[in-house]
Parts: sequence; C-alpha cells; structure tokens
Amino acid sequence: MIHIAPRCKPPLDPEFIPAALWNREYLKLAADASNSRKVRIAIDRPEGSTWIYNTTLLPESPEASTDTLKYCERTVKFLLWAWGGSRLRISNAPDVVAQLQAVYSADGARSFDYEFMGKKCFDQAFSIENADAADLKEVLPPATGGVGSLKGNRLGFDLGGSDRKCAAMIDGEVVFSEEIKWSPYFESDPAYHRAGIEDSLKRAAAHLPSVDAIGGSAAGIYIYNEPRVGSLYRGISPDDFQKSIRNLFHELKTEWNDIPFEIANDGDVTAMAGAMAIDDSAVLGVSMGTSLAGGYINPNGSVTGWINELAFVPVDYREGVATDEWSGDAGCGVQYFSQQAVARLLPLSGIAVSEGLGLPEKLEVVQEMMAQGDERAAAIYRTIGTYFGYTIAHFAEFYEFRHLLFLGRVSSGQGGEIIMEEARRVLDLEFPELSKTVAFQTPDEKTKRHGQAIAAATLPKLD
Repeated sequence: MIHIAPRCKPPLDPEFIPAALWNREYLKLAADASNSRKVRIAIDRPEGSTWIYNTTLLPESPEASTDTLKYCERTVKFLLWAWGGSRLRISNAPDVVAQLQAVYSADGARSFDYEFMGKKCFDQAFSIENADAADLKEVLPPATGGVGSLKGNRLGFDLGGSDRKCAAMIDGEVVFSEEIKWSPYFESDPAYHRAGIEDSLKRAAAHLPSVDAIGGSAAGIYIYNEPRVGSLYRGISPDDFQKSIRNLFHELKTEWNDIPFEIANDGDVTAMAGAMAIDDSAVLGVSMGTSLAGGYINPNGSVTGWINELAFVPVDYREGVATDEWSGDAGCGVQYFSQQAVARLLPLSGIAVSEGLGLPEKLEVVQEMMAQGDERAAAIYRTIGTYFGYTIAHFAEFYEFRHLLFLGRVSSGQGGEIIMEEARRVLDLEFPELSKTVAFQTPDEKTKRHGQAIAAATLPKLD
C-alpha cells in the first residue's frame, strides 16, 4: 500500500491525497523494481487518430495488484477525459487489461465513462484491448491553424448562452466585430441555431472583399467539427440533434464554398486568446466557474483535437470523497476547482449560509467575506490553492505547457490571488524544477480585446 506525506496540506481538507504525489511514489517503486514492466497506452479514435502514453508498472504480483490497478485506472480515466477516444490498447499488462475491462463496462464502476466515450462521443462501443507495443504508433490528426495564423480574410464566431459574437479580420486586423443577443438553451427547433449562426456570418462577411476561412468557438465537445455534447443544444430532442445539429457545421462549410472551416471547444479558443496576448504557445487554460473547464494550445501553437474536459479528471486519490453527481466518480476536478468546490468547503470553513442559495450566490458570500478580511473565507481559497498547486504538477504529466492561464469566477478578486500564491508555494516546495518553467497568466485587457471570436478566426489553416 502506497503512503505519501504531502509537505503542504489544504487547511480545510488535510487528508487530501494529491494524484501527482501518489503517482510519483508508485512510479518510483516501479522504477526501482528489478522486473518492472514498460507499458504503452494508446487512445484511439474511429477516424484513425491515436495518442500514446508511456509508463512503467510494478511487476505482476498479488502484493502490487491493488496499487497497480489504482494507478492504471486513474491514469486511463485522465487520458480519456483529457484526450478523448473510444478504444484503449495497452501493451505488456494483460492482467490490468482484464481488470479495466470489468471496470469500464456497461455495468462496471465506470459505466458513465464507458457510455460517454463510446456511443455518445464516438459512435462506437467503447473497448479496452491487449496489444503489442510495436503495434502502438501515434497518428496525429491534421494540424489546424494556430497562434499567428492571421493571414487572409477570416471570420471568427463565438456561440455563448446569451449572445453570439462574430468578427471579420483582414491579415490580422479586425475590421468588424459584433455581439448579438440570443437564447439558444431552450430552443427546440434546430433552425433557430442555424439561422442565428448564418446571420452573424453574413453580417460580418459583408465587411470583407471575400472570405478565405471561418473559425468558431462554442462550449461542449466537438469532434471533427461536429457537436457531440453541448449545453447550447439542450432544448433539442435527441433525434433532431442527430438529424440537424451533428452535421450543421459541415453543411455551413459547404455553403461557404468549402473554404477552411474549423470549430473548437471554447476552452481551447480561450487558451488561444491567451497565447495571442502573450505572443507565445504551450498554454494550458483552466477556468474555475460553475464547473471546471480546460483548454490547451500545444508548443507548436495549435489546438490538438483533445477534448480537455478537466472537470472529470481525477485529482484526489482518496476513496469515497467529493463525488461528481454526473459521473458518480470520486475525487475529480469539478469538486476541487469550481463554484461547486467553494460550496463543498463552506461547511468546513465554519461559514453558515442558507442551503437555498445557488452556487453563484454562495460564491458571492465568500467573495464579500474575503473582501472584509474574514479568515474563514481566506481558508477556502488557500485550500483550493493547495489543491491547485499539486494538480498543476499532475496536469504536467499529460500536457506540455509553459503558461498556466487562470480564469473564471472563482479566480476573481483577492481570493484568486490567494489561490495563485498557494499554488506557487506548493510548486516551489514539492516540484521546484517544474515551478521554474511555468508562468501564471490571467486575462488582461489585451486578451479581452482579442476575444473568443477573434481567436477563433485563427483556427483554420491556410496554405
């Protein structure tokens, strides 16, 4: 049984078991074992993309079985929700594959993940298989545009829950931008969405001599320019979603003479806006709002096609704590970095609020008390900051980044400053080499001026 001794303990939650430290201890034991196993994990998508994660496992034995399964199951869970795919192939660990097949099944502990990553996102049954390491090769999807992709006459749009934005650019110069109110959440007619998007594009295109490329941003999971899950479409029936929404952006591309047309998750586009503001790449964006959202721009300055649903990734390796109400899993990001995290920590802080208050109102109470210098409110933010420092190190096991873009309602005000200070303290004490390489960024006026719509315009690649 692995035991760890964190040097920094969250004030309100001292039993927290950071995934980064637990993994580090497991991997140290595996590296020291004389007959450890080199293992490759492949995450596959139906169209042929494959991403590879290399790791080392303890030798197969009854004594190591529990820890090895925990390490592998939590790692697989992270890969699924960070990268996204419907098939896992694992080399040199048939014992682990058999166990994971039971866990990730229709009636297993991860039945939610099994259904979501299979039929819901990728239109095929989810599977976990044994494989030879030699057969596991990385196959990356076609590159999109990226930081600095400003050449040409471009349109960019951003679809929000209360407004839609659209911008027109000529060689990087914004010649038109507009925000129009709309209310898509509870619209049952798919034509409402199509008409709104078409209207914004046409209004912006009127300010360009021609249109060379179109890029878009929206909340949800988008695979191959198709929405698979998205809150914007919650009012649309499943049948209408399949018939009219899934192919919406492919049809729009056809209407616009098949010019380059890319749509990405708004988290990725936020990270792109941050990268544009600092004129660099390798940016991981983390937004602590109602839930936990993520976005990533790789060192080449492009989005990766990963889904970056960090709300579902494991960050705390305790059993039976902070269960996510949707997936039923414990210790995942949403319960540690969001308004839900603030609400969970309120009783532990000693601050009493009405149970009838919603999450935004509970956060407002804490923010007001923080502004008044209340130490109980500060303890909530210090707790989240300690969580965050360890989790940044955990993210660095899967993402290559130099900049951590920190935003969302929980990040605002004095509380956000405390979160960053505590996170840096953890990194300095526990992960000093990583701390030297990661810069914290918060949205500034330059970032805001770029905006989601303008950043989205850089997504399509022009030769």
